Amino acid sequence: MLNIKKVREQFPYLKHGKIYFNHASTGPLCTPVLESIRKVLYEKSETNIDEYLGLQAVINETKTDLASLINTSPDRIAFVDNTTNGINILAAGLQLKHGDHVLLNDLEFPANVYPFLNLQRKGIVIDFVKSHDGIVSAEDIIQNIVPETKLVSISQVQFLTGYRVNLGKIGKVCREKDIFFSVDAIQGLGAVQLDVVKDNIDFVSAGSQKWLLGLQGLGFIYISEKLQENIDQDCIGWLSVEDAWNFLHYDLKLKKTADRYQGGTLNSIGIYALNASLKLFKQFNFSEIENQIINNSMYFIENLGKTRFKPIIQDVDPNNIAGIISFKDPDWKNIYDSLAKGNIDCSVRLGYVRMSPHFYNTKEEIDKVIDVLKQID
Repeated sequence: MLNIKKVREQFPYLKHGKIYFNHASTGPLCTPVLESIRKVLYEKSETNIDEYLGLQAVINETKTDLASLINTSPDRIAFVDNTTNGINILAAGLQLKHGDHVLLNDLEFPANVYPFLNLQRKGIVIDFVKSHDGIVSAEDIIQNIVPETKLVSISQVQFLTGYRVNLGKIGKVCREKDIFFSVDAIQGLGAVQLDVVKDNIDFVSAGSQKWLLGLQGLGFIYISEKLQENIDQDCIGWLSVEDAWNFLHYDLKLKKTADRYQGGTLNSIGIYALNASLKLFKQFNFSEIENQIINNSMYFIENLGKTRFKPIIQDVDPNNIAGIISFKDPDWKNIYDSLAKGNIDCSVRLGYVRMSPHFYNTKEEIDKVIDVLKQID
């Protein structure tokens, strides 16, 4: 069972009395991450300045941990700088022809939209599934698949409302119809688990700076072998090729692993940070973390429903809940300001007040937020 008190000791900001319910925007740095960064900065400034072998070991270990997190092998993981550029690898490279369709929905974060809209200039048709009351369900996606659909791309957890879609249902239909299936996992990973095998997912892109508690400027992709065979890789660097360290032997033979998408120098500080945060998650067990987050969210939803502010995902199955709880109100600025005065950190997106507590946040903190909301006229 999770020792929440022990977990909370790892987050320095808590000593200032702040209630941080904004992990869907940016995760705070925990002590293990801070210590890892300080150690690396010290070494790079005073001792092991060019410690390539040490970095490579951390890269390999971090990929192993990420692979375990989503049930794949490390050779299917590549580091990128952010979710958007990860998705661009897919959008720019997938072998599509004039008249092919890509299926999205009207509640996607733009990172999972613009790379595909850019394909319209090549005659690719982008279809949008219409949401209902802030929700796009698996059934909505499946019903909008047409014979010309070649790719479905969706967020694991919807950034605005917090709805967690049933990826397994979509993936099963995509596999049956020979459609590639892509998932933007930035609002899910670190909060809820993901299984690319069980859910028949071909591609994942996610940044590390939110629920995974890493740094901005580092993300990763997962790409299946089948999808990789159907990607025409536009961007290639010296580290994309098999014989990369034979500098003057210019042989454009790409690596067979996902490493081919790491064309040049990686964000080493970001990788060290992510490595440390993943160790924290492993220490407290990912399944227990997910249970804690869902329990927090259900408690939050139940008590928010007793106020005048009604959560968007109030009446959904627990399997469709992750870590985001939001409500829409025309007086959002006053609500946000009132919460800020109470040392409560959340965010506002398009008039939605969005709360996103993590596994180490407590029901007592949720109660304090509810008390502030009840006092708002």
